[in-house]
Amino acid sequence: MPRPTEPARIAGVILAAGASRRMGQNKMLLELEGESLVRRAAKRALGAGLSPVVVVIGHEADRLRAELKDLPLEFAVNPDYTGPTSGSLHQGLNKLGPDVNAAVIMLGDMVRVTAETLAMLIAAARGTAAPLVVSRYGDVTAPPLLFRRALFAELLAWTGEGCGKAVVQAHKHEAMYVDRPEALLADVDTPEDFEALRQSS
Repeated sequence: MPRPTEPARIAGVILAAGASRRMGQNKMLLELEGESLVRRAAKRALGAGLSPVVVVIGHEADRLRAELKDLPLEFAVNPDYTGPTSGSLHQGLNKLGPDVNAAVIMLGDMVRVTAETLAMLIAAARGTAAPLVVSRYGDVTAPPLLFRRALFAELLAWTGEGCGKAVVQAHKHEAMYVDRPEALLADVDTPEDFEALRQSS
């Protein structure tokens, strides 16, 4: 069995470029408990010690930059933000320097993902040689996902929706899994989703 290896530097990549067509407005700027969704995600990534934290923007990029201007973040722009998720993932990964050994991929609208979940992924990575660490909610695997640099080339070659879904599938037997409550598996795509989330907060 491979010995655990500790990633020297773990980055965060937050995907926040989409046009939010089903929401009818930019969902990243919707406020929950007094904070925009994208700001919540960024603060949790920073709070977990991820460095650097790259926010991938596209739709209304200037508004998102302004919303986050006081936080120590880096930005990557996806000009094809109406295309598949892979475009945003590629932009985020390409922003990372060679000193980054792993990256946690997050969605800006998974508002129930806490700093605790991120810390659990990081701790798991430090205790395993697995090439990826996957959040698992019951029977469902979903972001946040931690990929070591060894998988970056595969992620950059992949195209499609989801956060490197095909790469996760290809390496599922090598992955380390972090189990989290199913209730945390919630994103915000429609006004109804957001209202339900707001009512439950």
